[in-house]
Amino acid sequence: MSNGVQEVDQEVLGTIKRHAGFGMAAGIAIAIAGVLALLSPFIAGLSVAIAVGVLLIASGVSRLFLAFRLGSFGVGLLVFVLGVLSIVIGGYMVSRPGMALATLTLVLAVYFFVHGVFEIIWAFRLRPIKGWGWTLFSGVAALALGIMIWRQFPMSGMWAVGTLAGIHMIFGGSSVTSICSGARSEAKGAQA
Repeated sequence: MSNGVQEVDQEVLGTIKRHAGFGMAAGIAIAIAGVLALLSPFIAGLSVAIAVGVLLIASGVSRLFLAFRLGSFGVGLLVFVLGVLSIVIGGYMVSRPGMALATLTLVLAVYFFVHGVFEIIWAFRLRPIKGWGWTLFSGVAALALGIMIWRQFPMSGMWAVGTLAGIHMIFGGSSVTSICSGARSEAKGAQA
């Protein structure tokens, strides 16, 4: 079994090495987009709300096609209803991105609050294990973020979603750039 894992790892590593330059450029572009999102979190948040709306519309259209293939008034009735619902909610999000952003902000606040509570509980269950404090720290940070977003609502709608999307893009882009840079260095070392 470990040979299969090593083969996959070697295959992934080889692919990354072959495309390291493109990967580094993509990682840098993602990180720059993250910085831009941090500089304008409201615009970034609206963009996220619109993107979610467009994805819901696409999902709804796909479900409608499936419903008609299944027979919309037979087996496919539930799929048809879900498709229509997705299109209506997605259309609402695209036509009113500010309201969609407010909703996403509240969902985000609840998510962080609940996640933080459960992570703190989990940390105390891990307490005898070395490093349990990091889980506790992560839980407290998530809980505090959830409370902060909730207490500052509706003003948090201006910054929360866009800021978190920006931070995610910066870390994601940095990790892609770092991995590709390491693979490129390893490839150059192997050639030398």
